[in-house]
Amino acid sequence: MLRTSLLVAALAAAFPAVADTDLNALRAEIQALKTNYEARILALETRLEQTANAPPAVLPAADSVSPPQSAGNRFNPDISLILQGGYARLGDGNEHRITGFMPSTHDNSPTRGFSLSGTELVMSTSIDPYFRGYLTLALQDEKADIEEAWFQTSSLGNGFSLKGGRFRSGLGYQNEKHPHAWDFADNTLMYRALFGEAYGNDGLQLKWVAPTDLFMEFGAEAGRGAGFPGTDRNQNGAGSVALFGHLGGDVGASHSWRGGLSYLQTRAHEREAHLEDLNAVEATTLFSGKSKTWVADFVWKWAPEGNASERNFKFSTEYFRRGESGLLSCEDGLCGLSSDGDYKATQSGYYAQGVYQFMPRWRTGYRYDRLNTDSVDFGTNNAFLPIASYSPIRHSLMIDYSPSEFSRLRLQYSKDKSMQGLAENQWLVQYVHSLGSHGAHTF
Repeated sequence: MLRTSLLVAALAAAFPAVADTDLNALRAEIQALKTNYEARILALETRLEQTANAPPAVLPAADSVSPPQSAGNRFNPDISLILQGGYARLGDGNEHRITGFMPSTHDNSPTRGFSLSGTELVMSTSIDPYFRGYLTLALQDEKADIEEAWFQTSSLGNGFSLKGGRFRSGLGYQNEKHPHAWDFADNTLMYRALFGEAYGNDGLQLKWVAPTDLFMEFGAEAGRGAGFPGTDRNQNGAGSVALFGHLGGDVGASHSWRGGLSYLQTRAHEREAHLEDLNAVEATTLFSGKSKTWVADFVWKWAPEGNASERNFKFSTEYFRRGESGLLSCEDGLCGLSSDGDYKATQSGYYAQGVYQFMPRWRTGYRYDRLNTDSVDFGTNNAFLPIASYSPIRHSLMIDYSPSEFSRLRLQYSKDKSMQGLAENQWLVQYVHSLGSHGAHTF
């Protein structure tokens, strides 16, 4: 109104001779323009509000738009190829068996001379908003083994996740790690004695991570139980059960830790092994019975102010105790003349290792392995099979260089006394290369 009054006053001052009727007409015209202007603003605001609250537009009919992309064009997983190999200078032993322990069917001990120790093809991707998938193929000469092939939920909520398919068990610390992620060129004696390389299963895993500042993880697994120390018994239901729990957290800005306890129970039916009898003749044994394993693990990491790129240190250790009981039959050799005998064994062992990155790209480490035969009873076969009261041990030193996050070169020396009466000096040179994107490794 103030602007209107000023305008009228100005016009009156500029045209003093204009009649009152002309001024009234001018005022009416200005008022009409103002009213029209306010109406247009109100109409525009109404249209904006209606547009914001309108439902989504209906898409045209399917036959009126271009066809969607094929499923093959949308398949874009993370793919990596892991190349591993090297050279090993070992002793003269034909087979690197661990004295006092039943050998597994999958022994990951080094091969003498030049070798391709393992090539892995890894694929992973999100399937949809509810699942993700993972595949690892182990390629060796003319074979391609499926090491892992699983799906995992991503939307159960409340810290729960469900994994199904073939996967490495969550028990212990190193078990879920593939060889390219190991800190040494070969496996620990503990894992070689327990599983050969690692314990894998076809089954289901339910895991819960608590929503707390202290890291708390608990899991349960039920599976086919075909992996060593069990065997495939071709039956309904679960052939093995595993339980695990882990706690962890930070200590200040430079330290972090994780500890855990795991349990595995499985059964074997005619599990085959090759042992030497008292006359040093190889005998084939078949074990049928129960196997129970406890594993305790602990990891401590240090990086100054949490920055691991310059310097860092990791200490890790695991201890196991396994008990087996059942029947042991024997073929060939002296014990081939006997009948089935009771078998009972309690065995234990551990490893402890420290790895120090003393400057960018360079690391060095030391590992100590020790196993204990503890108590082994072959029952009626005690007269034919030797009972070793021997503790296999091994000392290992390594240094490695990583030109980038995709490459690693390693030199390792081991004093191996895992075979009674034989002390080997072992030298290993290893390369590990990753082609393509690869997900981050676990803690």
